[in-house]
Amino acid sequence: MRDDTAPSRLDDWERRTELPLLGVSLVYLAAYAVRVLAWSSPAALRDAALGVQLAAWAVFVADYAVRLALSGEGRGFVRSHWLDSLVLLLPLLRPVRVVQVYSAVQRRRTDLPRLSLYARVMSYAGLSSALLTFTAALTVYHVERTAPGATITTFGDSVWWAASAITTVGYGDVTPVTAEGRVVAVGLMVCGLALLGAVTGSFSSWLIEVFRQEGRDAKRPPEG
Repeated sequence: MRDDTAPSRLDDWERRTELPLLGVSLVYLAAYAVRVLAWSSPAALRDAALGVQLAAWAVFVADYAVRLALSGEGRGFVRSHWLDSLVLLLPLLRPVRVVQVYSAVQRRRTDLPRLSLYARVMSYAGLSSALLTFTAALTVYHVERTAPGATITTFGDSVWWAASAITTVGYGDVTPVTAEGRVVAVGLMVCGLALLGAVTGSFSSWLIEVFRQEGRDAKRPPEG
């Protein structure tokens, strides 16, 4: 027998946990950044950062398990929430879920003004681009730094490469040479194309709406 209260319990859980989980995801990202950028620091610091990462990941696993149980869908939850399943396997991508965070804030604080669709799309694309660029730069620097024949040997090189990759420019002056780095590169370029398309489409729609409104205003007879 299907539990009709499952969706409401799941929605309530997500409203309560989305913001705290965003904080945990940022802690996870910060701990990973410490491990990558402070690679020459004492081992105790790097081990502590790894411990923070594992603890944060355990929180993500617990949240996923609770949501799976509350949904009452079993395997159907995994299929319908494929992005959550992917983020569980790749926790560095979790901060990108800012759309869900915004929706959770709106559901909890109905008194807050709601951004227009165009503003939401462009804000989401901007935040996602920044987070993806930083995350990709960290990951590629981590795997490329000591690779034979590597051209990305500093974090500055990695940031420059990530920025050119996500904007689909790709100067080619520095490129990944490892298999892991190239996988990250493909993912970053695909995401860059998707985000660029979303921003371009949203901006074009906004311009069309503005011109239509100007046309309607021009046809409107003057008052008085």
